[in-house]
Amino acid sequence: MLKLSTRGRYGLRAMTEIARGYGGERPVMMSAITERQQISRKYLHAILTSLKDAGLVRAIRGARGGFVVARPPSDITVGEICEALEGKLAVVDCVADRSVCTRVDTCRTRGMWKRLNDAMVEVLGGTTLADLAENPQVGEGLGLKDCLAGAPR
Repeated sequence: MLKLSTRGRYGLRAMTEIARGYGGERPVMMSAITERQQISRKYLHAILTSLKDAGLVRAIRGARGGFVVARPPSDITVGEICEALEGKLAVVDCVADRSVCTRVDTCRTRGMWKRLNDAMVEVLGGTTLADLAENPQVGEGLGLKDCLAGAPR
């Protein structure tokens, strides 16, 4: 089954919380994220460290500290967040790296995997953090069949 780990899913939820505070006067405190998103503090700390290392969030120290997005939410894609937390996204290894399989040139299924991967990359790369922060239902109604067919959004 293809799916993101809890690290990717929780990280995306944390980023939407931080993005909702964009432009406000105060950073979003980690305790607020753990409470609203039901993520353990230890796990969230590890996730936020990865997001900070990827340049997606900044930590503000002090009594009024917390986390802010490093760029406007409209400039951060879901794909960037997922790659920062999960690594290179690919439905099968040979799509990301042809050298991992000796059958890549004769495989009858690789084309289908590539189309699926391309659709996933398009959706994740075409959805911004602002889209999610402003409208949590942004992805509903766009099924995989529509993605594979290249249907307009």
